[in-house]
Amino acid sequence: MPIDRRPLREQIREELLGRLDRGDFAAGTDINEVALAAELGVSRTPLREALITLAGEGVLESTQGRGFRFAPVSRKEFRELCEIVAGLEALALDRSDPAYLREIAPELLRMARDFPDRIAEQHVIERHDDEWHDLLVSGCRNERLIDLITSVKAGLRRYAHLLAGDDTPLEREAAEHCRVAELLMTGDRAEAVQALRDNWVNGMERMMSRIPAS
Repeated sequence: MPIDRRPLREQIREELLGRLDRGDFAAGTDINEVALAAELGVSRTPLREALITLAGEGVLESTQGRGFRFAPVSRKEFRELCEIVAGLEALALDRSDPAYLREIAPELLRMARDFPDRIAEQHVIERHDDEWHDLLVSGCRNERLIDLITSVKAGLRRYAHLLAGDDTPLEREAAEHCRVAELLMTGDRAEAVQALRDNWVNGMERMMSRIPAS
C-alpha cells in the first residue's frame, strides 16, 4: 500500500477542501476545532496549521478570540478570485510547451464541442469544465503554480455550491472553449491566452447576478 509521506497539515487541508468542494460547509459556518479534530482523528496542532493555511488562502476567516469560520460570500471576493484564477491559468498556459499545446488542442476542441449546451445543471458544467481546464494546463511543469490554481479554485467552487446548488441550471458558453482550442491549433498562444482570460471574465459576469449585494 502506498504511504502518504506529506505533512499531516497538508492532508488535512486537502480533506477540508474536498468537503468544501462537495458543499459540506456553508458560508459563515464557525469551525469547532475540538469536534473537527476528533472527527478527522488528528490532534489540534496539525489541524490548526491547516486552518491557518486556508485562512491565508481566503477560504477561511480568522477572528481574534473566536477561531475560524468559512468566509461569507461577497461580489468583491468572487471578482477577485476570478481575476486571480484567470491570471494563474493564463500564466500556466504561457509557460506550457507550444508543441504540447498543439498536440492537445484537437482533444480540447472535441471536449468543448461535445458539450454545447448553453444551459445545464451546475454539477454537470463543473465536471466538464474541470476536465477541460485540467487538460489545458496539463503542460505546465510548475507544480506550485498548479497547486495555487487548485487552491484558489476551491474558493471559487464554494460560490457555485452556495449560490446555485448541484441541480440548479446555469449558463455557460462552449464557444469560448472552442475559441481557445482553435487558437492553440494554429499555434497562436498569445491570442489563446487572451481568449482564456475572456472566458473567465465572461463566466464571472454570468455568476455575479446571483451574488447578493453587500
